[in-house]
Amino acid sequence: MEKKRIYLDYAATTPVEPRVLEAMLPYFFESFGNPSSIHSYGQRAETALENSRAIVAEALNCQVNEILFTSGGTESNNLALRGVALARRQQRGANHILTTPVEHPAVLNTVRQLADIHGFEVELLAVDRFGRVDLEDVASRIRSDTALVSIIYANNEIGTINPIHEISRICKHKGIPLHSDAVQAVAYLPINLQELQVDLLSIGAHKFYGPKGVGILFVRKETPLVPLQTGGSQEFGLRAGTSNIPYIVGLAAALRIAVEERQQRTDHVMPLRDRLISQILEQIPDCQLIGHPVLRLPNHASIVFRHVDGNSLLMLLDSHGFACSSGSACKVGNPEPSDVLLALGLEKEWALGSLRITLGNGTTVEQINEFTRFLPQAISEARKFHSYTVA
Repeated sequence: MEKKRIYLDYAATTPVEPRVLEAMLPYFFESFGNPSSIHSYGQRAETALENSRAIVAEALNCQVNEILFTSGGTESNNLALRGVALARRQQRGANHILTTPVEHPAVLNTVRQLADIHGFEVELLAVDRFGRVDLEDVASRIRSDTALVSIIYANNEIGTINPIHEISRICKHKGIPLHSDAVQAVAYLPINLQELQVDLLSIGAHKFYGPKGVGILFVRKETPLVPLQTGGSQEFGLRAGTSNIPYIVGLAAALRIAVEERQQRTDHVMPLRDRLISQILEQIPDCQLIGHPVLRLPNHASIVFRHVDGNSLLMLLDSHGFACSSGSACKVGNPEPSDVLLALGLEKEWALGSLRITLGNGTTVEQINEFTRFLPQAISEARKFHSYTVA
């Protein structure tokens, strides 16, 4: 009998929650209409679309016309950054973008393209050894020609949470739009957009037990935005294309459940995360926790091991039934540590050996114990392989 595999990569994606799937199914077969059609099929689809928008707006405490449905977090980030940068340049001649070196590639690669092709000046804020920005640094780097500021809420690689409430106050005072990638944050952090005061916020459904391929961009009223996908008048004329009703319904259902059960889910994963971290740090030499020790996602553990190749470790773990991820963006044959880990000041011999373990609704104490029993052996084998390849 094959050993049951253990999934410890919930930051990468989550399974669709059964209640979410149940909500989606009618819109594949029964109420399958196009919400732009005027007949009864289209009217039912339009009702589902606007009901979903209302559910999302209530969950995030914002206006319904501030919610745009997209294909996911990546598209939301792209639309926010390009849309605002181009609009602010057109309106005010703004040419400066302020962000951090620890953003998701959906942000960093977008601002790099804005610099390379459109001539924007991109400035990266320094982060401390935990991956957090300094509030005074944010305030001092904002300029009169700043088009927007984009700072990640909770980091996907290291789990660190940024002080977005405080940053939003700084940006609001200076009259500069603030965008935040909240793709990892929504599952566990309360997001009240009346209190948070960001101007744009990106969300992807598959990080909180919704379907892949659907997301949200919150755009605060009066925020300038140039649409990047033109065509029909869907999504208030800011994102053309036939609405993906089953997935939008699934997103709304998943978000509603995530808000209602947030504390319950947090109470489940946080003790398991703390148990995992303490056992690893106690059992294995030459390793360290990265990211903030307290201000981090409750399901997120990120560890670096000295003289370990992250890819080799992941393959070894997978061969023994454990699915994890690495903070390293290394590729077989061309190992390079991720920009995020280097931005923290880690040396390459540490940064290459990162392991991201993220927990979820299906994680159990038994799974954590089984993983921590095997990990010391896996690290020992990975270090032997590393020594052989270096030699």
